[in-house]
Order: sequence, then structure tokens, then C-alpha cells
Amino acid sequence: MRLVTFEGPAGPVLGGMIGDSVVELRPALAAAMRAAGEADTAAAAIPAEMVALIADEAAMVAAGRALAFAARAENASLRRPVGSVRLLAPLRPGKILGIGRNYGDHAKEVGGPKLELPRIFMKPASSVVGPGAAVRIPPSVKKPDWEIELGVVIGRTAKDVSEGTALDYVAGYTVLDDVSAREFQFDVPLAMTSFAKGMDGFCPIGPCIATADEVGEPWALDLRCWLNGEEVQHGNTRDLIFPVPALIAFLSRYMTLEPGDVIATGTPSGVGHFRDPPRYLKPGDRLRMEVERVGILEHSIA
Repeated sequence: MRLVTFEGPAGPVLGGMIGDSVVELRPALAAAMRAAGEADTAAAAIPAEMVALIADEAAMVAAGRALAFAARAENASLRRPVGSVRLLAPLRPGKILGIGRNYGDHAKEVGGPKLELPRIFMKPASSVVGPGAAVRIPPSVKKPDWEIELGVVIGRTAKDVSEGTALDYVAGYTVLDDVSAREFQFDVPLAMTSFAKGMDGFCPIGPCIATADEVGEPWALDLRCWLNGEEVQHGNTRDLIFPVPALIAFLSRYMTLEPGDVIATGTPSGVGHFRDPPRYLKPGDRLRMEVERVGILEHSIA
């Protein structure tokens, strides 16, 4: 499934993507129940927000039933073009755990000693915006940069899990831009990485959560980023220094991972700060980020 949150007449609603169409889950499940002669309990079966949905196995089954019913040719009225709705960030994470220098080529362009352990920082939930957002850079920030990342969405409470079972705790994956104010990372006496990456709007996420069964195992997913139509990053998760299971196992040794938490797994080489000359984001720029089998995230800079 590809699960989305979009703006409805009375506020955010949960949906799913079927090709280039979007389906609201509750009405689709209600229609499926009526067609089967069942009592309509769709409102009880589908939670009102995404974290509750991905944490509830029965609700996820109900969502799958709703989308399967809406996908039938005779039920086209349940689908609408995705361009006709305003997609929001698919979820509001409890915490966003970022992993620095986690691709070999990016670690080389940054420099420094070889990492023996994952390098962790945090982004607040207040930094999250959805697809299509215009990210406003604070006027005093002069070195805003981009980073395409695979986001791992946790679906079950994870504490002290092994690498061998770690993927069992993944609800799905999303595309994430780890926007960064480089001067607070590299131009100050003590790096303020979480602050550099935690400003309002500095975490575009979306367009969907592609469930784990939809994506498969995340060993070899291509990542590509285009800035104003020019490809500026191209990497593959096979080059992760610390793969997804290792990250989940490591983090869960020290903190409880909860449903809706997101792990931003790192970015490949090609970010602006390490170009010669450096290249930073400016108003009017447009970014397109694609993770294979997950989705395409687009947003602009205001």
C-alpha cells in the first residue's frame, strides 16, 4: 500500500494511492462493507490519523481491503486524481532520528575519521512539511543545503531488537529531504547539527508511506535528486555504511522506537556544500527527489 494524508473538507483525512489516483480510506471501506452485506463500521476500523493506523494491524488490514475494493474497475467513483487534492506530510513523527555521513561517498566528501558507530542527530516534528511545500529559509541562513534520504517509518514499539528481526518493526518507507543550514554545522566552534537541520520546514516528507510489503527489503534502492531539473545526487542504499537493520538495532539499544518514529538514513554524495564552488539553495529553486519503489517528493524554496 501507499498511504497518504490529504486535506479534506473538514481537515486531514487518511487515504491511499492507486496509480495516479487517491482514495479516502473510510468511504472506500464503508462501500466495501455495504457491498458484502456487512454493517458499516468503517469509522471505527480506520483511525483518524496515520500513526494510529500504522500501529494497528487490524486497521492496516482494513485499509488494504478498502484500497483493493476501490481498485476495481466498477468502483472508479471512489478514486480521484491525485492532483485534485492537497497532499500533506503522510504523518507527524514522534521523533526523527537522522544518521550523518552514512554513505561511503558522502563520508569521503565530508572528510574526517572513519565512523565506527552511527552518527546521530535529531530533527523536531515541527520541522516537518508535506510534498509541494515552499520551504522558507530564515533570512539569516546563508548556506541552506539539500539531502535526499530514505526515511524508515517505525510501525511497532522496538526496544533492544536484533538486526535479524529489525525489519519486522518497519511499517514502511518514505522520501525525506534533510534540509540543512551548513553554517551551524561547519562555521561555528562547536557544531550544532540538530539545530542546523531542525528549523521550521527543514524536513519535507512524502508523498506517501510505502508499506514494507510494497517496497520489499531495502538493500538496493536507487536515490536521485534533481535541483531545477539538473541531477545533483544519485546513490543506492547498497552503499549505506550502517544498513537499515543495523540502525534500528543500534538505536533501540539506547531509546525506545515508537510507532510513527522516522529514521532518516543518510544521504549520498552531491550535496551543495561540498561542491566546488559550493552551491546553496535560493528562493525559487525546485527540488525533485525519488527513492526507487517508494515515491517522488517535490518541493520548492521560498
